[in-house]
Amino acid sequence: MKKALAIALAVTGLAGTAYAADWVPPKVPDVIPDNLTFWGITPIGVLDLGGAYQTNGRPLGAVVSGLEYSPFTTTRNYTGQSIATVQHSALQQSFIGVKVEEPLGGDWKAIARLDTGVDPLRGTLSDGCSSFLQNAGIAYNQQTSNADSGRCGQAFNGQLWGGISNKQYGTLTIGRTNSFELDGIATYDPMALSYALSLLGYSGTNGGSGSTQAARWDNSVKYVYDNGPITAGAMYSNGGNATGFFGDAYSFVFGGHVGGFSAEATYTKEHGVVNLQSAANLPLNATSLFANMSDDQEISVMGKYTWEFGRPGGAAYSGYTKAVKAEPMPVDKFTIFAGYSNVRNSNPKTPITQGDAAGGYLLTTLDNNAFTTARVFDFYWAGVKYDFAWGLSLTGAYYHVNQNSYIADNTNICPAAGGASAITCAGGYDQVSFLADYALNKHLDVYAGATWAQVSGGLASAFPGNPGTKVLQGINFSGPAPGHDISTAAVVTGFRIKL
Repeated sequence: MKKALAIALAVTGLAGTAYAADWVPPKVPDVIPDNLTFWGITPIGVLDLGGAYQTNGRPLGAVVSGLEYSPFTTTRNYTGQSIATVQHSALQQSFIGVKVEEPLGGDWKAIARLDTGVDPLRGTLSDGCSSFLQNAGIAYNQQTSNADSGRCGQAFNGQLWGGISNKQYGTLTIGRTNSFELDGIATYDPMALSYALSLLGYSGTNGGSGSTQAARWDNSVKYVYDNGPITAGAMYSNGGNATGFFGDAYSFVFGGHVGGFSAEATYTKEHGVVNLQSAANLPLNATSLFANMSDDQEISVMGKYTWEFGRPGGAAYSGYTKAVKAEPMPVDKFTIFAGYSNVRNSNPKTPITQGDAAGGYLLTTLDNNAFTTARVFDFYWAGVKYDFAWGLSLTGAYYHVNQNSYIADNTNICPAAGGASAITCAGGYDQVSFLADYALNKHLDVYAGATWAQVSGGLASAFPGNPGTKVLQGINFSGPAPGHDISTAAVVTGFRIKL
């Protein structure tokens, strides 16, 4: 909390200095029309490109061409290598798609959305599962970027749903939809799920209630009521093969908004969830994946409060067009964010013996006893954001995770020999991030950000240089007991085009 307060004071000071200067910000002509809707269908998409430097990471992969920004990961392949490279999707997943909104009469509307994440550096669909096969059994110092994901090369690896909506009665959708938790953290994460700057964005563990494969639910029904100050909803999925979880899942959300304050609480339960194992566990040239199976539970509370103040002076406001002036005059905004999630992985009540991961990737080893006692993550986050009326926003955020000590495969190995922390031992994660983002117009912004993250204890186990690391191709990457913390820092800059 002290760190969050310090960030808030710093951002507020910058806001006062810029406002007093009455500076007229530069703007870029917007060549993208505001209205691209035809017959109720609107194209949507984001292109996010730029450059990055990371102090400890892996080179861009043949499939996953984004950096491994966070050490909160199953890959554990950091070997102290610094990386300077082009990057994509640092602030937001690049994607393409369409949304549909067609009046049906009265207050009823038919709605739909389909979108898919893309890798703009390679012109391919996002495919995290394939990145594990690309690095199967390869020594850590020879691996490229790889990461578990629910985006595994499906034609529509984002959302694909249709439904009906009414202001008074709510919204009902059917198909592949975001989980309530993923929707929630997208709203209440100060970094808006940035891959480069937010743990909640880079790791799908929170959004998937224990596994990134479950952040989006296939075969789901979702209902949301949002009328007046109350928000409530329920969703259900029967799961299935190649969907992220084999059993069923259900979730509930309840929240509200009054004035500048909004908050919500979610509860989620999922059965037979897929948690891919590290590429280091796979044999060289593997064509199938290994997974730990689990039943997952998550309880979350999150909120934010926004103050509006400081209308722009005449000089600054003169930079806006006549059309924009016809709208309500923009104001400065200062927002504080906070959230907490408790995530539990436990052995599945119904063991899963065969099947596929998301995207149809074959699973040949499924461990149904990886969580003999429950693994528990406690996520905490807080942050502040100042939005200047003339287009600049400044954001600071802090993320922390605690992992408990748990038993896997009926074997208690914590602490390991010599007092070292095994992967099942208690551990911690900390991350601090800063972002400056400037909207050149409605559809184009430029940004620069910096982040530092560190894992300790069991969350640092099995990284190169620490006990528990795999011996690959005759190379022993393990370090002496009791091990050490693993950290990385990165700076990113780039631009984002939004339809």
